[in-house]
Amino acid sequence: MYPLIRPLLFSFKPETAHLITLDALQFAYRLGLLPQFAKRPADNPHKAMGLIFPNPVGLAAGLDKNGDHINALAALGFGFIEIGTVTPRAQEGNPKPRLFRLPEAQGIINRMGFNNHGVDALIENVKRTDYRGILGINIGKNFDTPIEHAAADYLIGLRRVYTYASYVAINISSPNTKNLRQLQGNEELDALLTQLKAEQEKLADVHGKYVPLALKIAPDLDSEQIRQIATLLQRHRIDGVIATNTTLTRTGIEHVSQHTETGGLSGAPLRDRSTAVIRELAAALQGALPIIGVGGILSGEDAAEKVRAGAALVQIYSGLIYRGPELINECVKAIGNSRSGVE
Repeated sequence: MYPLIRPLLFSFKPETAHLITLDALQFAYRLGLLPQFAKRPADNPHKAMGLIFPNPVGLAAGLDKNGDHINALAALGFGFIEIGTVTPRAQEGNPKPRLFRLPEAQGIINRMGFNNHGVDALIENVKRTDYRGILGINIGKNFDTPIEHAAADYLIGLRRVYTYASYVAINISSPNTKNLRQLQGNEELDALLTQLKAEQEKLADVHGKYVPLALKIAPDLDSEQIRQIATLLQRHRIDGVIATNTTLTRTGIEHVSQHTETGGLSGAPLRDRSTAVIRELAAALQGALPIIGVGGILSGEDAAEKVRAGAALVQIYSGLIYRGPELINECVKAIGNSRSGVE
């Protein structure tokens, strides 16, 4: 049914359509209508970060920033849900308009800027959910926290969400918070991971529960930066890496009228670069920790390609906007066929 609904949704401004879609999804969930929109994929369990995922296709962070719609989104058949990015304090994000569709390229440009209601509001939403599957919580820093004090915000986020998350994603790669990507630098990242790992171990002792950490990185890294990050991930025994966030490049979409809008580009134009980063990461990590592949997945074959490049799991977001819930089942099947050698 989604191909019939999409033209109507695309007639609204992107951010308005986003809110309408989530509200409609929630309404359909409460009425038990979601099975008519999405066939749940067959179980295809996979172990990563010490967790058992019922299938390898997850929802990327950004779609449900505050955890308002966890139950409804999970009912679409995702193997795991990642909510956020959430910051210690509520913030409005960047001025509107800040979200742009590029239908000709099957892409999206956003400069949202971590708009969210704050970590305490997210936790209250998590407490209310019936969802008992794999829940990732993605944390970031407030826009007005100086970059030299960023670690304090991440530590606040980690402490607050620790007991509610299956894993915690550390977002240092959004292009829409000033200077945030500096944290991917070798010295900055080494210092940040040192503090986060020490806090993780302390929290594990206090709560009797080990919650994995996954670092989310940018696609706009060169080979040397990727190797350095891989080395630090192993040195600090980080549990996973999410590759990748959105890109600042506009290669291949110069013909699209809105390509000059500032912000991170996602969707089909990101696919090849994201996969290339996954491939380089996999070569550098040699299986030391799992990669969650995200970026430009608009078909089952796109998901399978990420797995062949070295990803253990994948996440979708922009593809869901263009393809709808059927993409989830398609990706689960394609990954299953790829792993079993069936073409």
